Amino acid sequence: MSRGEDVQGEAGDSAPEELATATQVQGACMPIVREKPTVEPVKVTSEMKSSKAYDKLRIERTNKHHIGAQLKKAAEAEKHNNVIPNGHFKKHWQNYVKTWFNQPARKTRRRLARQKKAVKIFPRPTAGPLRPIVHGQTLKYNMKLRAGRGFSLEELQAAGIPKKLAPTIGISVDHRRRNRSLEGLQTNVQRLKTYKAKLVVFPRRARKFKAGDSAPEELATATQVQGAYLPIVREKPTVELVKVTNEMKSFKAYDKLRIERTNKRHVGARLKKAAEAEKEEKK
Repeated sequence: MSRGEDVQGEAGDSAPEELATATQVQGACMPIVREKPTVEPVKVTSEMKSSKAYDKLRIERTNKHHIGAQLKKAAEAEKHNNVIPNGHFKKHWQNYVKTWFNQPARKTRRRLARQKKAVKIFPRPTAGPLRPIVHGQTLKYNMKLRAGRGFSLEELQAAGIPKKLAPTIGISVDHRRRNRSLEGLQTNVQRLKTYKAKLVVFPRRARKFKAGDSAPEELATATQVQGAYLPIVREKPTVELVKVTNEMKSFKAYDKLRIERTNKRHVGARLKKAAEAEKEEKK
């Protein structure tokens, strides 16, 4: 006999009246109720209207899309005819990497070496011998001043310094140099005279003074020159300001250039024409 046909009910069973009206539940029973998010209305401000949100999103998307190409372009932006740096790693490349972790120690070592050299060459200047002022080579650098190798024999003669004495008092000599301008010669001669006026010459032997050595009073107050001395002064070009006149405003520069260009192009033909006209007049 099935449970529905059982006449005798058990504890927990529903009443016969409920069973008579009971129906089968179709679909989900006790469904899950999900709360829908509510959008809080906000008043649109002028700042919101002016912000271009769509444009901002497109720009960020483009930047993200092109970041690889931009990095590659930056890497390729190398100057001069050099190899474009890119990775050429090989097996066990970690064993061939050069590190520079010894730079702090090298810095200390260089400083100590400079100090030892200064003590060794005392009382000479730490920057070395005096160098001349020269112009750089080639069209690219000939307008720039720099320190040369040594003073020419002509410059030493004009300054009254013998060529064999010059190296002994801290003046570099270059017997191959030639002076090709009066201005350069005068500049270096004046440089030598200034150096000679400030020079303090120590005697070879402390108790035996010779001609040309400085007085004992100067030697007592003399100190070693640290760093650059008699530095090269480079004049910066200055722009002269001029008041704009009515004549300048009325001047037609482009027309003037075109006329002069035409005159230059036809100068030969005009001379020929004038010569022919002169011949005809003589006839």
